[in-house]
Amino acid sequence: MKRIAVLTSGGDAPGMNAAVRAVVRYSVYNNIEVYGVQRGYKGLMEGDLFPMNVSSVGDIIQRGGTILKTARSLEFKTDEGQNDAINVLNVYKIDGLVVIGGDGSFRGAQKLSEKGVPAIGIPGTIDNDLAYTDFSIGFDTAVNTALDAISKLRDTSSSHERVSIVEVMGRNCGDIALYAGLGGGAEAIIVPEVEYDIDEICKKLIDSKQRGKTQSIIVVAEGAASATTIGALISEKSGMDTRTTILGHIQRGGSPSSLDRILASRMGAMAVECLISGKKARVIGIKENKIFDMDIDEALKQKRVFDKDMHELSKILSI
Repeated sequence: MKRIAVLTSGGDAPGMNAAVRAVVRYSVYNNIEVYGVQRGYKGLMEGDLFPMNVSSVGDIIQRGGTILKTARSLEFKTDEGQNDAINVLNVYKIDGLVVIGGDGSFRGAQKLSEKGVPAIGIPGTIDNDLAYTDFSIGFDTAVNTALDAISKLRDTSSSHERVSIVEVMGRNCGDIALYAGLGGGAEAIIVPEVEYDIDEICKKLIDSKQRGKTQSIIVVAEGAASATTIGALISEKSGMDTRTTILGHIQRGGSPSSLDRILASRMGAMAVECLISGKKARVIGIKENKIFDMDIDEALKQKRVFDKDMHELSKILSI
């Protein structure tokens, strides 16, 4: 392994830069040349590569987003697109590839590995929707961003005696809503994995108001329902004043938390170590605070299990 490349793909996540830094510096430490690929698989097909060194990744561990940029590419899903990418890797004499991203990015790495390119995936997605690993890079920061917003909204909701409905990201995975909702003391958490009863939620809010509680927070994952619709229903059924806040892409930005920086650093180093060891078609994960690697196909086949016990705990603690 004399020369490797690294790219970030799909949606950006806080901590991606820390992972890129670890890949570059661990490679340099082991006398391996590193090339950065700009704009993910799109840039790989177009030959948008540049050499990186220790200085290239200086002062980035604390930065959100990705210095390598990211883009989605439908063309890369075709055999022609994948062959174009392989031709570029051959021209640059790249021996291995590190891909930082989510399940779509991993499938691209899987295809390249099948065609002879040793590729290692690092989970970088705020949704935390990859079943094989406890956490993905960016999740903890996104949760803390949402939690900060919830805390601020509780202040103003208390002042105006309102119900605040907060919509967070999570198309198919309610982990951001669950963790931020439990951490923020939300009165209800609506996620794609668990059916909700709007009448039950309204009864809970009315009972709380009768006990003297003047404000409440409802956290909604975007894949479960529309916060605007939920707000309108609560207002109609309970007569309470509601306000809706959709956090959107603010959850993707910001300086990564210490947890995400450390996780990214550990995973980046492990990815390079896998390539040095001659492995391909592997992904890096964390279980019980231990970093590990596993077959990419096996990882993608695993079914994610939502933590319903934690969701039930949130209901109990919000009585």
